[in-house]
Amino acid sequence: MTLTTITIDLPDERAQRLREMASRLGVSPEELVRVSVEEPLARPDEEFARAVDYVLKKNSELYRRLA
Repeated sequence: MTLTTITIDLPDERAQRLREMASRLGVSPEELVRVSVEEPLARPDEEFARAVDYVLKKNSELYRRLA
């Protein structure tokens, strides 16, 4: 797997809050940011899969009749 490094600028106050939150959670600030970015990127696929499943179940009788 290839990794890409991204650099962001944060105001000092936000950076301090990030360090404090990461410390409370027992992770590095970098890990907290990585997880915070990855989580919503994974969600659309999960939401789409749930929506497809819902539509297929909801319309299963109609699809059966049309088959």
